[in-house]
Amino acid sequence: MAFAELDRLCAEIGALAQVRPVGRVMAVRRGTVLVRGLGAHAVQGDGVRILCASGRMLAGEVLALAPEAVTVLTDGAPDGIALDDAVELTGQGGIAPWSGWIGRIVDPSGLPLDGRPLRRGPVRRPLHAAPPPAAQRGRLGARLQTGVAVFDTLLPLVRGQRIGLFAGSGVGKSSLLGKFARGVAADVVVIALVGERGRELRDFVETVLGPEGMARAVIVAATSDQSPLVRRRCAWAAMAVAEHFRDEGRHVLLLADSITRFAEAHREVALAAGEPATLRGFPPSTSHQIMSLAERAGPGREGSGDITAVFSVLVAGSDMEEPVADILRGVLDGHVVLDRAIAERGRFPAIDLLRSVSRSLPAAANEDENRLIAEARRLLGAYDRAEMMIQAGLYAAGSDTLIDAAIRVWPALDGFLAEDGAESVAASFARLQDCLAGAVLPDVGGSGASAGGASQP
Repeated sequence: MAFAELDRLCAEIGALAQVRPVGRVMAVRRGTVLVRGLGAHAVQGDGVRILCASGRMLAGEVLALAPEAVTVLTDGAPDGIALDDAVELTGQGGIAPWSGWIGRIVDPSGLPLDGRPLRRGPVRRPLHAAPPPAAQRGRLGARLQTGVAVFDTLLPLVRGQRIGLFAGSGVGKSSLLGKFARGVAADVVVIALVGERGRELRDFVETVLGPEGMARAVIVAATSDQSPLVRRRCAWAAMAVAEHFRDEGRHVLLLADSITRFAEAHREVALAAGEPATLRGFPPSTSHQIMSLAERAGPGREGSGDITAVFSVLVAGSDMEEPVADILRGVLDGHVVLDRAIAERGRFPAIDLLRSVSRSLPAAANEDENRLIAEARRLLGAYDRAEMMIQAGLYAAGSDTLIDAAIRVWPALDGFLAEDGAESVAASFARLQDCLAGAVLPDVGGSGASAGGASQP
């Protein structure tokens, strides 16, 4: 214990550089600052600190390099900056987490946001790290109990899986993330709140997460009023924290809310650096930024820990084809769609099961479980196709055996999708079987084998 304390103290001392290169403000243009004198020292992505003559101090990041000057984007509005103000080069950003961060709230630089002192760990981790080598990564692991019935049965989540939570605003996304933080079997939970409204941070911690969830969580937060540099850095910092605990051999649950705000922050930074807007206003580098972030999650090397990740995406008008949703969906192991119409009739979580996929199936379930999953999807699909006729009174009982069965079980099945999980996955499947009891289905053959196909587009 004493040696660990000494290592952390040495890390604090080591972070105090004796000499830093200093440049001077040359010009301020459209939100960026040109700095002379750092061209021989700065590299892309370096941090800087602007010491204004007015007494104000501003942090920033190097966006572009040229022999005569470097271009800097500041973390705040450039008000108060004057020509020839000193600009100190602080180097590449990083973060140094350790077990003492569990139960704490930090900013993307690793500074505490909960009013209590916080020491850095002995090893500084880069914000931009490569994922584990593809040929050396482990496979997806065992099914995880989540505490939510639909995920314990119809949409299984397994260790090392990466799923997307696609939702509009106000349809229960934060509540579902809170249930995952409290209920998913994991050693550590790392939560990235990217661009979150300031008033909601405390509510999420105290009400949604609660003491039970906070006891094993590290929250990395950047509020919506902060600069795009800070908001973008939030997702990278949370991933670096998750990687630290993964490399210690732990199973980490990473909840990132939201990738849309991460992409929007990157768009602001990239446009300020001169990158053109192409994908509905997003620059071409958006795809790489999203995919490289997602690839860092997932199974670690054989024998190490894993990062099971849930990335939320804000989709306006349930448009799953908008750029951020489309990019992220292509690199995930499943996606879950929350529907506003379902939320408006009071069923939470408002999951549209027919539009949601877990690519851990059929391997994550046995033959009997896959049969139940296929049966439930078949009945929900039949009801969905006939719902307009049923609601309008145009459907005559007896016209279609499958629709008749769907009508009989729909209230119980719809209610099941809103339930909390049972004490075990087996008990949740038993409850699902009870909901499906009484459904007499026409024989189409191979129903058990079709469960996996129903869940893999």
